[in-house]
Amino acid sequence: MFDKLHEECGVFGIFRRSGETVVPETYHALYALQHRGQESCGIAVNVDGVINCHKGAGLVNEVFNREALMKMPEGKMAIGHCLYGSIGNASENIQPLLINHMKGAMALAHNGCLTNGLEIREELEKKGMIFHTSSNSEVIAYAIIQERVRCGSIEEAVRNAMKVIKGAYSLVIMSPTKLIAARDPQGIRPLCMGTMGEDVVFASESCAFNAIGATFERDIEPGEVVVVTKDGVKSYKPEVREKTGLCVFEYIYNARPDSVIDGASVHEARLQAGAFLAQEHPVEADVVIGVPDSGLDAALGYARESGIPYGIGFIKNKYIGRTFIQPTQKERQDAVRIKLNVVSATVKDKRVVMVDDSIVRGTTSLPIIKLLRDAGAKEVHMRLASPPYIRPCYFGTDVVSVENLIAANHTVEEIAKIIGVDSLGYLSVEACDKLAKGCGLSLCKGCFTGEYPVDPPKRDQTPRHEKPI
Repeated sequence: MFDKLHEECGVFGIFRRSGETVVPETYHALYALQHRGQESCGIAVNVDGVINCHKGAGLVNEVFNREALMKMPEGKMAIGHCLYGSIGNASENIQPLLINHMKGAMALAHNGCLTNGLEIREELEKKGMIFHTSSNSEVIAYAIIQERVRCGSIEEAVRNAMKVIKGAYSLVIMSPTKLIAARDPQGIRPLCMGTMGEDVVFASESCAFNAIGATFERDIEPGEVVVVTKDGVKSYKPEVREKTGLCVFEYIYNARPDSVIDGASVHEARLQAGAFLAQEHPVEADVVIGVPDSGLDAALGYARESGIPYGIGFIKNKYIGRTFIQPTQKERQDAVRIKLNVVSATVKDKRVVMVDDSIVRGTTSLPIIKLLRDAGAKEVHMRLASPPYIRPCYFGTDVVSVENLIAANHTVEEIAKIIGVDSLGYLSVEACDKLAKGCGLSLCKGCFTGEYPVDPPKRDQTPRHEKPI
């Protein structure tokens, strides 16, 4: 709604050795991961080897109301998923996917996007596979099942399929007896493991563990496959480690501030981004404010580094969900006034530094700036905790085509004039590499530089049935 990028999904998995059901923990974990996707969600539960799934369009508390939760079976293993669908029909792509095959059943939840998904899909279709969704997740599921029917275990099938699929994927997979977590060789999308006594949990972000009382153990390594059974936990790591590329967007915007991803605090990374902005783009001003929510930490970092007082500039209406988003530009601009309200006492007659995480299309920045002007701000200086977005993303973040990216088609000075600010400053690409202190992976900055950890797709990955004739 606020001219943001959106990441696709959040995943969760739990293997419980105690006698309690897994549904409450899965529900609360998905609640904690709701920021990663608000279009749909689902939970698949394993009851003595039989997998049942409940899923639907809407937020977690809408799909899993009290009646739905009461009807969920009491199992000792489950996986969950929340979706932001960047392409395709969201209603048909709701996860987890549940597929029955000749060697049993498999449920899968996936975060990310493949760069060779269409090619694999077409090869599978030639072999008679029938697809019911437009998502890469079903491609991954069928690639695993194809391997499963000719090998001895589900984990071997997953490892074999990973030799074929390319791109971004964090997976939680459930068979009748096993829970599996797998991460792509570049580590583009996050995935971590925790424990609750003898129980094992996996999640896209560590904040999900806090919500259920679990202890964070470690991140799943790039290319690693972790298998949990009644006998314990086993890990399979790649013999050769490939070049890594965790999406820098996780630290800039996507992840919750209270998460720790691959050894680095998201909150601290955003504070650092703000500090670098203050060093790179200083300005004389009276107050620093942030655009909720991800701009707040960066604004605090800017204020601390610059010595300019920090203030609360916007109040966000937290009771408007994604269903409120309107399709036309005028409606989106009108919605800004309902979603955000300015604290006029903070900005009136002040020179304001407004910190946000990014500008993508530039379509809603103008009405946000106008809110500040109308509230009496004398000057508005915008600072962005990311470099200019000038290239597409192929890994599950819905960066639009280049022609719609404002920074790909205008200079910084032109953008400042378009959105109506007195000055505009972006974080440098060089500073991105210094944001995440403690992160053990290299960062993917492809949407800023055009250099990706995996070769971009050679052709449009939209399935044929999604294209107009």
